[in-house]
Amino acid sequence: MEYKFDTQLLIEGENLSEDDIHDYILANIPGDCLLAVGDETLIKLHFHTNIPWKVLEYCAGLGDIHDVVIENMERQAKGLQG
Repeated sequence: MEYKFDTQLLIEGENLSEDDIHDYILANIPGDCLLAVGDETLIKLHFHTNIPWKVLEYCAGLGDIHDVVIENMERQAKGLQG
């Protein structure tokens, strides 16, 4: 497993852009399985990475982040709590 942290969160703000968020993360944070969906005021983000704190740092600069979930998929694959 190349990227072990499943990172999910909501970003609430103004003038949010799915495309801008998607492009920034792909260009600056290593990972895969990126989804950024929503509208100008609320974006749901899902991303697999080894550095979830970078995702949180970036998203927190865009607006209020909440419903943050970071799961360790490597532990889950071993039958442990993620």
